[in-house]
Amino acid sequence: MRKLLIILGVPIDNLTMDEALNRIEEFIEIGRKTGKTHQIATVNADFAVKASHDPELRYLLQESDMATADGMPLVWGARLLGMPVPERVTGADMVPALAERAAKKGYTVYMLGAAPGIAVRAAEILTNRHPGLQVVGTVSPPYGSILEMDRAIIDDIKEKRPDILLVALGNPKQEKWIGMYGREVGSPVAIGIGGTLDFIAGQTKRAPEWMQKSGTEWIYRLFQEPKRMWKRYVNDLVGFSSFFTRQWLLMRQGGNQQPVLPKSDLIVFENKAIISLEGRIDFNNYTNVTQKGQLALQETPFLDFDLTNATFLDSSAMGALVALAKQARDGGGDLRLINVPPIIYRALKLLKLDRFFDIIAAGDNDKATESDTADQPKSEKTANKWLVVPIPKRFDATTSSEILELCSQKLGENPNMILDFAETKFLASAGLAIMAQLNRTAQDKNGAIRLANCSPDVTRVIEMVKFNTIFPMFSDIPAAMR
Repeated sequence: MRKLLIILGVPIDNLTMDEALNRIEEFIEIGRKTGKTHQIATVNADFAVKASHDPELRYLLQESDMATADGMPLVWGARLLGMPVPERVTGADMVPALAERAAKKGYTVYMLGAAPGIAVRAAEILTNRHPGLQVVGTVSPPYGSILEMDRAIIDDIKEKRPDILLVALGNPKQEKWIGMYGREVGSPVAIGIGGTLDFIAGQTKRAPEWMQKSGTEWIYRLFQEPKRMWKRYVNDLVGFSSFFTRQWLLMRQGGNQQPVLPKSDLIVFENKAIISLEGRIDFNNYTNVTQKGQLALQETPFLDFDLTNATFLDSSAMGALVALAKQARDGGGDLRLINVPPIIYRALKLLKLDRFFDIIAAGDNDKATESDTADQPKSEKTANKWLVVPIPKRFDATTSSEILELCSQKLGENPNMILDFAETKFLASAGLAIMAQLNRTAQDKNGAIRLANCSPDVTRVIEMVKFNTIFPMFSDIPAAMR
């Protein structure tokens, strides 16, 4: 049973290093059988602060299969929230330990990233330490956008299909790379490891162990690279402390603890499970939510939680819902929150989980019906000279090929197209790549692509890669057609 807590909108797995390594072994076995790629992130304060401003990164971390507490601020934060994390699980410690297990179990490893020569040196060091370790590839791609990644690299990874893909491109690039290409390359496990290969190769020295354990490793790193690190640490200190303070104050609300008990037994109706919750749900009793949810997901991947009589959810209870939503989506379904009380909605909004969950108002049956099929490309419609194509709820690696096929076909009939993002909650780099490809096709046919009904999160993702300078953006379809 996955145990998550939410800090600054980012889920953190509550586990030890041994538990993390054991879970990775489970992922490898599952991935070998099913072809599923499991994304793993080692999260520090810098990740969390960046995710608060980067909707794509935040969603990828929320959807990750495992996210460990790499930085001491997250460990301290968990303790202040009343949900102690047993220990710090860093990428710099995980990779050498994982290499040892890989040598014993026969798992293959591929290293992508770091400066030229660093991955090769790190591979040599690890294979010398652990005879039998199979490093099947080491590539240091040139600096550039993941949207322009050399296809030869992708093809090489696909051909060798390592059990463990270590991606050392730095955050957020490595997380977005895995989100974009992970499904395609088919490695059972893909881990964003930041500067870990630099540590292993001796290019960068780690702080003494006492500094690592005391949480003062950042001081050591600051003295190593003052010009590069000072601004990052200042931003992290201000961003993390201000955001966390708001979360801590909100989590202190909610009244006295009450037991969580479903108002009724599990109800399954028209391929949907409904569970009603009561009272305060927190670190002491959230496992009841997880157990009930897992029972429901054995019946159907579509799960609703009715929060009419819930009085409060703390960060661990929200983590339980995020974990169940991940499980539901992996099964082709989704998790929705129904009748959310104001105090709970404020907490969800603060942690930006209101954008992660579908939150359905009572009696909004039309929206509820649409939500069940929101990930499927919908039929296009024509207005004036413009062809309007609705984009699904998720425009990422899971839906991009279908959208490309649909839009490419329609551009052959009409080169003037409006992409309608009214239903879209998540736009990823894979979706951006498809948009660029469609734009080139439209221009080749003397047409154009316009965007309409973009949410603030979708707009932010577009602006971060400056696609707003390429695609005209409009508030609604009538405006886009003028």
